[in-house]
Amino acid sequence: MHRSINPPVFSYILIFHCCNSTGHPRTAGLDDIDIYAYSKDIINKPKPKQLFGPWLDLLKQPFTGITTDGIRREGLYDLADEGAPTQEMVAAAKLVQDCLSSEEKRKACYDIDAEEWRQWCNPEFVFLDTGIRLTVLPQQKIDLVLGLLKASLSPSGYEKAVGSMRTNHFLGEIVHAKSILNQHSYHFSLFGEPSETKPWGFSFFGHHLCLNIFVLGKQMTVSPAFVGAEPNVIDSGPWQGLTLLTMEASSALELMQSLSPELQQKAQIYKKMHDPAMPEGRWHPADQRHLGGAFQDNRVIPYEGIAVVDMTKGQQEKLLSVVATFLNILPSEPFKARMRQIESYLSETYFCWIGGFGDEDPFYYRIQGPVICLEFDHHAGVFLLNAEPAKCHIHTILRTPNGNDYGKEWLRLFRGGDKVGNST
Repeated sequence: MHRSINPPVFSYILIFHCCNSTGHPRTAGLDDIDIYAYSKDIINKPKPKQLFGPWLDLLKQPFTGITTDGIRREGLYDLADEGAPTQEMVAAAKLVQDCLSSEEKRKACYDIDAEEWRQWCNPEFVFLDTGIRLTVLPQQKIDLVLGLLKASLSPSGYEKAVGSMRTNHFLGEIVHAKSILNQHSYHFSLFGEPSETKPWGFSFFGHHLCLNIFVLGKQMTVSPAFVGAEPNVIDSGPWQGLTLLTMEASSALELMQSLSPELQQKAQIYKKMHDPAMPEGRWHPADQRHLGGAFQDNRVIPYEGIAVVDMTKGQQEKLLSVVATFLNILPSEPFKARMRQIESYLSETYFCWIGGFGDEDPFYYRIQGPVICLEFDHHAGVFLLNAEPAKCHIHTILRTPNGNDYGKEWLRLFRGGDKVGNST
């Protein structure tokens, strides 16, 4: 059994400070502010403009996918029947289509090759106003969008997604910013025409939850995927007791602590979370230690740490258990197919760690191979008051390297191997 490494008391202390900090510079005046006015104010300030400006430059680059050396590896992905719940997903998607007005469809619906696929991002402000924001829809239509999400994920995956939305709402309550942080502050886009045989998909993104779901026949992927929480524990209200991302943390720590001292030393690429030894660009004010976040579709991420083949059989099984905590968002048959694929490349997979690995230490880790790149990071506070990384603020990212984020390699194969358009 995995032990808890997220002491609730620590989260509660931070929450207590926030609850008693109305008027704090981070949250002053956010009680009733319009999200678009709030976003415009943030984006136009000199420091954020300098920070986020490069994101737009990255979007202009033709999509190739995350690689280890800048060269995309071919032959990793095939078209197959992987048991995706396509019929249920199509039925749910058509209910959404039918409920939207002409203007709402104009806002939410795109071609399968639209560049808007790549415009998702995690901040609470609106950086690119892509898709339709749930807050402008009546509850009946919101429920249908959530019905599509539910049809597309495993039961535990749906609970994880909804849990992220609920912790976002809880954060809005405790920092008095419910107009920008709530369970409906997310954008929805539909790509292509829902079909049981042809490619289509949708995106659902906002603060601490970004899911890109591509469907082709009986195959599907949820990638890129971003799930996070600040705080990851709800200690009051109707969702009291909800915790998020604890298994992703505890299973990886158990793996790291099981390694020999020699392997621990090799796996730990930096001892401190913001280590002076890090080269320029290795730590980012927004992404912190993450490398595969929003707009990083073509990033070169070299392997680091230790090769999984150097682990014992038991440790390799622990590593696959860590991978499963990320992939269990998928329905059961696609989950099994993806796990088999990852296991087939285990001899080319690497594991690295940043930070300490005592029970109370915050940390970052990455598991990376030819067909998987997943990251976990404990962050400093954005709305909570911890200036250093803490276990109550978590970001996780899942990527499919070498061209199959957004299902783009499957799409290319479906079209006979032709290149996907540069705008995608």
